[in-house]
Amino acid sequence: MRLARWLQHRFAETSSRISFEEITGEQEDTVSSTILAVGVLIAVPIAAGLDAPLAAKAALQTADGKSAGTARLEQTPHGVLIRAALEKLSPGEHAFHVHETGKCEPPGFQSAGGHFNPAHHKHGIKSPEGQHAGDMPDIFVPAGGKLTVEVLVPGVTLAPGGPDSLLDADGSALVVHAKADDDVTDPAGNAGDRIACGVIVKT
Repeated sequence: MRLARWLQHRFAETSSRISFEEITGEQEDTVSSTILAVGVLIAVPIAAGLDAPLAAKAALQTADGKSAGTARLEQTPHGVLIRAALEKLSPGEHAFHVHETGKCEPPGFQSAGGHFNPAHHKHGIKSPEGQHAGDMPDIFVPAGGKLTVEVLVPGVTLAPGGPDSLLDADGSALVVHAKADDDVTDPAGNAGDRIACGVIVKT
């Protein structure tokens, strides 16, 4: 906002020094159009920056340090939308969770902590005492090992400062597990080893 006010002030000063008394009507139209165009060019980038939604990203890696794909996270009025393009995963059904700590140390990725769970619920979409904020539906990897998945995670945010923020002091991470989530067993749905992990960072 300070930049916007400074640009408007300087633009106003410059415009006030332009005299139209000694130029023709055609020249006056040209100068006026130029001033308007410059004003639009200044205003549009500032407005675009103010309207851009909060966003984050994650680069996932496998236990042996290879790329397992990337994810983009975007704030919406209803939660955080995650769009992940994953690769080098074994075919089949895998649990996919948001974990509570932004640290992915191979090979076991235990550094990512448990599921993101600021409300201290039990695990599982099907649990009457659930669910964790970081619980998400399973992903189904085809034979080629690649897929793109999009999932909305309600109850979390990319805005800083609150207990439900994925970008809090110790961050958070996306984790893919070796097996499917049974959606009820606490604390992790019997989903097996952590086979891919990516730290969520602000963009």
